[in-house]
Amino acid sequence: MTTLGKSIGGKQCEYERTGIPYVNWPKRILQNKRLVETMNEIAGKDSESKEEEETKSFVDFRQKYEAKHRAADGHYVRSRAEMLIDNWLYMSGIAHAYERKLPIEEDVYTDFYLPVGRVYIEYWGLEDNPKYQARKQEKLKIYEKYDFNLIQLKDADIQNLDDILPKKLLKFGIQAY
Repeated sequence: MTTLGKSIGGKQCEYERTGIPYVNWPKRILQNKRLVETMNEIAGKDSESKEEEETKSFVDFRQKYEAKHRAADGHYVRSRAEMLIDNWLYMSGIAHAYERKLPIEEDVYTDFYLPVGRVYIEYWGLEDNPKYQARKQEKLKIYEKYDFNLIQLKDADIQNLDDILPKKLLKFGIQAY
């Protein structure tokens, strides 16, 4: 049982005869917005409310910082630094997604998600911007609240990705090279 699972009412149990663990979920889980969105995505359905919500919450950010840098794997990213991170992951053979929504009720996106190890990578690029710093602190609280595996990168790290990123990934059992 994960911290996120506990926070939405899951209860870890164990089969008496075998000792195999399982989880009991409350009925209200079927109204969990993020779960319903994920199930719709898996089924290939796109809900209009999801599109409207995404557009509304990220319209200013997306207009101000258009994803115009194309990485080697075809992802369009918002900055040169994100392109370098994306290229590094791709060249290292590490599967990743760009700007993936966190699996929580809050409307928060991560810069990169690595399915192996369930690791999230955040690149904090605008360190001198007070508004950005406030947003960074909010996101860090969310990562901590749900006990997500987080790797944080800053500008100084981008110059030494070959040295820094493998060490940070190894902490989550992901081996590069």
